[in-house]
Amino acid sequence: MRTAVRRRSLTVPLADKQTAASGVDALPPLREVIAAYGLSARRSLGQNFLLDLNITRRIARAAGPLENATVLEIGPGPGGLTRALLEEGANTVIAVERDDRCLAALEQVAAVVDGRLHIVAGDALSVDVNALAEQYGMLRVVANLPYNISTPLLIGWLKKLSLFDRFVLMFQSEVADRLTSLPGPKTYGRLSVAAQWQCEVKPLFTLPPRAFTPAPKVSSTVVELKPRAHPLAEAEPDLLEEVVAAAFGQRRKMLRAALKGTFTDPQAVLTESGIAPEARAETVSIEGFCALARELARERARMRG
Repeated sequence: MRTAVRRRSLTVPLADKQTAASGVDALPPLREVIAAYGLSARRSLGQNFLLDLNITRRIARAAGPLENATVLEIGPGPGGLTRALLEEGANTVIAVERDDRCLAALEQVAAVVDGRLHIVAGDALSVDVNALAEQYGMLRVVANLPYNISTPLLIGWLKKLSLFDRFVLMFQSEVADRLTSLPGPKTYGRLSVAAQWQCEVKPLFTLPPRAFTPAPKVSSTVVELKPRAHPLAEAEPDLLEEVVAAAFGQRRKMLRAALKGTFTDPQAVLTESGIAPEARAETVSIEGFCALARELARERARMRG
């Protein structure tokens, strides 16, 4: 889907929180907006609307301070979290919405916040975050992510981490558990390594299904990811991803077997890296996987030479 950006002037001075709140407070309640525009949630778009203002404000405050931030919000729907971000003083909110039905409701919000809301009509997976960062500066992502695209979105952002200063994101609790897991349990896997290698990852709070409209079948957890100044350990990203994918692709096998297609002599490499060849992927630390990635870099260099 081609992305259309609805631009408004960036020259309008930032209103203080009291002024921002007064403009948003003049808007009709979210339930009236949903009824007026026929915004029933669509399962095909992974939509579960968050209408409780106390919860949306809690998320916005967790992402603060926002006064100097450019916030990227994915899937704003009728604009509940959007309103909270603006009330909390976000300098700029870029709202990416695929559902054309929601655009008019978001325009209603944009009309009362003095040019601080910029609406991008399109699929979040297709949005050029490089272009957004070039236009608006460092991005802070704050979003109740659509369940069906939350993981691919995050993986894509992690590969362009220099564009972002922070993430405060709502996931299914199962995904949040994988993001925050330490080595050992079954929840530890590729997503754990990808996120924690470059970010400090912390669960903030969990919401029950009844907090959403319609209520999903699972709980949801808000997670904060703060980019590290440096990754946990040295590794080439592509080689680290290759090693981790191979190890967890056959996670029931011992690593000496799971890594046969990656290294010419996995047993020797594992021993050299301080990892027991009989170990399984879920027991290996991120630093351990980085050591394996460095060994893979050396092996590939020898093969090329």
